[in-house]
Amino acid sequence: MKLIVRNTHKYLSFFISIQLLLWTISGIYFAFNKIENVRGEQYRLQLPSNHSFKNIEFEIPEATSAVVKKRLDQTIIAASTNAGMRYFDESGDPLKKISFDEAKQIVAKNTLLNPIAVEEINESKEGSEYRGRQLPIYKVITRNVNDKEVNTYLNIFSGDIVAIRSAQWRIWDLMWGFHIMDWQERDNIDNLLLKIFSILALISSLSGILLFFKIDIRKET
Repeated sequence: MKLIVRNTHKYLSFFISIQLLLWTISGIYFAFNKIENVRGEQYRLQLPSNHSFKNIEFEIPEATSAVVKKRLDQTIIAASTNAGMRYFDESGDPLKKISFDEAKQIVAKNTLLNPIAVEEINESKEGSEYRGRQLPIYKVITRNVNDKEVNTYLNIFSGDIVAIRSAQWRIWDLMWGFHIMDWQERDNIDNLLLKIFSILALISSLSGILLFFKIDIRKET
């Protein structure tokens, strides 16, 4: 019986040692990096703004919620409807998407970043920096004070900054993929491989504890 337990622990430990190392390395990275900085919150500016409701006199059919926002100096309304998100100006007219120049102005005004160029993204990509965001979306390529490239993503209608992605975030995202064993999408924490390795790691740990106490008992007798 002891030989079975020993061999089980030996070969299981060897089999899962690489993943255990990745779990440890990624866990250390998570512990030493604040999630706020990973998300780029240190680049955002919290600016007060005035909102006027006096000109807003229109109905939005099938709206479940509506929020008044500022897009540069323009008051806009973002409404969640059964048909998806819709955006209006104060008169109730549908908003046109912001221009590339306006996208740069929004980033310059609301962050500490220096906008360089703008791209429009219309297709989703597996494991992308902007995954989970509404498309189409603007990618504003910027530089921080250390001249490091940072990508800022904007909603093309509201001008909301929906994501800020730096090298720190990309490393975090890679480590997260290692941690949850989803190396492509890096979002699926419910994957089968993670469950299998978690169970194997548990068995390896329990067999190691069992061996430790069995060896001690034998020495004492």
